[in-house]
Amino acid sequence: MRFTYAEALTDPRFYIPLAQAAENAGYHSITLADSLAYPKESDSKYPYTDTGDREFLEDKAFIETFTLAAAMSSVTTKIRFLPFVLKLAVRPPALVAKQAMSIAYLSDNRLGLGIGLSPWPEDFELMGVPWAARGKRMDEQIDILRGLTSGEYFEYHGEFYDIAATKMTPAPTEPIPLLIGGHSDAALRRAVLKGDGWMHAGGDGEELARLLDRLDEIKKEEGLADKPFETHVISYDAFTVDGAKRMEDRGVTDCIVGFRLPYIKGPDTEPLEKKVQHLEWFAENVIDKVNG
Repeated sequence: MRFTYAEALTDPRFYIPLAQAAENAGYHSITLADSLAYPKESDSKYPYTDTGDREFLEDKAFIETFTLAAAMSSVTTKIRFLPFVLKLAVRPPALVAKQAMSIAYLSDNRLGLGIGLSPWPEDFELMGVPWAARGKRMDEQIDILRGLTSGEYFEYHGEFYDIAATKMTPAPTEPIPLLIGGHSDAALRRAVLKGDGWMHAGGDGEELARLLDRLDEIKKEEGLADKPFETHVISYDAFTVDGAKRMEDRGVTDCIVGFRLPYIKGPDTEPLEKKVQHLEWFAENVIDKVNG
């Protein structure tokens, strides 16, 4: 079982020392939150809270995801970086490919690229991308990411994108894992058919079990039951040794753990020292015992 440390919506100055602390404590990965901007007026709802409230995001400091990954990779040697998740659908796929392969190359293949659809129509408007057909557009974007990050000449002729034979270098020495986020049936199927794994955004244990069952069903339907596949989940089970082993038995490859609720208004008041204590305690009492 691998463990990922999640800390988001905190003081940006904390991220580099937290990445170093997580690496030293034995975490496999660290998540990187992604957000572009906050509109003054919006009717949009946040899909992963009970009320749909998104006001907790106002005035939160988001460092651009690839910039943060580059900064973290320069002061670490082992820990992997997981955008959780990059809003691919509103970005130019060729630019994302160049950014991702640059980070992967410089970090010695330590990028797992979590990607998904933005739930905010305002993001699409801000970036000049149509809201309509966003799922189909993202399917093409994934194909383009795969092709351009290979380092070989690649061309693409789709409904939304048309790319003449093009090469990007330097390419990482290993393919960048594409990890698809989202809880809809379309997102789960996209993860199985086009991704190397799935990223769970949270929820209760019953809902997680349903999502994992559905992933298994789709794999069988598509003849991909034996396909190597990363499954990244958030679960209270991960906070005990027995629970983490239950997750492992269920086929989960990576447990994402955090030690505070990020969906709160106002600044994070927890000091850096306390955050380090939390992640070290978990490593000593769970990670070391699960994998010892």
